[in-house]
Amino acid sequence: MADIKPFRAIRPKKGLERQIAALPYDVYSREEAKREVEREPLSFLRIDRAETLFPDNVDAYADTVYEKAHDLLWEMVKNGEMEEDPIECYYMYELTMDGRSQVGIAACASVDDYLQEVIKKHENTREEKELDRIRHVDSCKAQTGPIFLAYRSHPVIRKEMKKAGKGKPLYDFTASDGITHRVWKIEDGETVERIRKAFGEVESIYIADGHHRCASAVKVSLKRRETNPGYTGKEEFNYFLSVLFPDDQLMIMDYNRVVKDLNGLSKEEFLTRVSERFFVEEKGREPYKPKEKGCFGMYLAEKWYELRARQEEENPGMPPQGIAPCGGNGMGKRDIGGVLYPEKMLDVAVLQDRLFAPILGIEDPKTDKRIDFVGGIRGLEELERRVHTDAAAAFSVYPTSIEELFAVADAGRLMPPKSTWFEPKLRSGLFIHKI
Repeated sequence: MADIKPFRAIRPKKGLERQIAALPYDVYSREEAKREVEREPLSFLRIDRAETLFPDNVDAYADTVYEKAHDLLWEMVKNGEMEEDPIECYYMYELTMDGRSQVGIAACASVDDYLQEVIKKHENTREEKELDRIRHVDSCKAQTGPIFLAYRSHPVIRKEMKKAGKGKPLYDFTASDGITHRVWKIEDGETVERIRKAFGEVESIYIADGHHRCASAVKVSLKRRETNPGYTGKEEFNYFLSVLFPDDQLMIMDYNRVVKDLNGLSKEEFLTRVSERFFVEEKGREPYKPKEKGCFGMYLAEKWYELRARQEEENPGMPPQGIAPCGGNGMGKRDIGGVLYPEKMLDVAVLQDRLFAPILGIEDPKTDKRIDFVGGIRGLEELERRVHTDAAAAFSVYPTSIEELFAVADAGRLMPPKSTWFEPKLRSGLFIHKI
């Protein structure tokens, strides 16, 4: 069962939260991050991406960059721009976008729970991406970016969150992108104990977003365990900063695809090949957003098409893949050779296995430069723009559901790359966990 503990957050001084809170470090290029720090000098991005304060010819991974991040963080604490709470608390964190709110709890999750797979992942990590955050956490002696976790809703936690929301928020601000953020501090001892006990009854926790940050925090913890002669298991580095959301609060957006070329095929040849594996219906110039599972939009040569995956019995010569027709719930697991592959039920997998690999020759979407991914937050207009500039075709995809994410993680399987896009993004700098 999950060990989700309260902690003494280092957080912005009241009145500075809007200036300090920043989008995650990895949504920016170096140039974009630099412009953002110039726009808002107190932005936590200057700590998450301290290279923004150096000339462009300075390596972003130089030792001096990480040293600068450390110095900036603890200078903010020293001068009172950031302050540490005197007792361990939970923090309820509400994000509102376009009138829709999701409410989670900022807390610290157990490294041992991650190692023992109580906290489950659904994608692999790349070592080179981990190394940056390992050095950042180690240098700062703090975790600065929360891991986005999800769990199946628990009635006690839901009840305590509802009660907390009746109080006055600690923070209440709208960021420059229009997202409203509200935070309540939960410090009453009995309430804290009820929440911690309730999390102890939660069987599984799932990484929704932040696999690299999570893996980095775990590796820093393991390193410190080895080098700490008085290790007890109670040290703060045995836990990592998280915000946990119940499944009924979350919305996953579509994660769409664009391809750079048609693999040497003409438009007509490509459509013929696609029609062997999908029902194809021309939709004209109006952007097409799939309304149900098993349906896809395709933008090609100034026209939108609807694609519907054919069932295997409609094309017996095709290799076995788990697919759901339009309107299918997608929660089945296809038995292939006696092994369950729930990830094959995902629409992004159907598109990869039925179209990108066999027709376009894109075998590995993680490494093939001919495919790119566009978050649903950018809209279908972005897909059209890409086709008009640097792509040959674009595909809109029905969003992966949180239940599908849970099913893949529960089976110990991995999702295809770029399967989920969560909005709104958690802000960095609102909660810091000192290790």
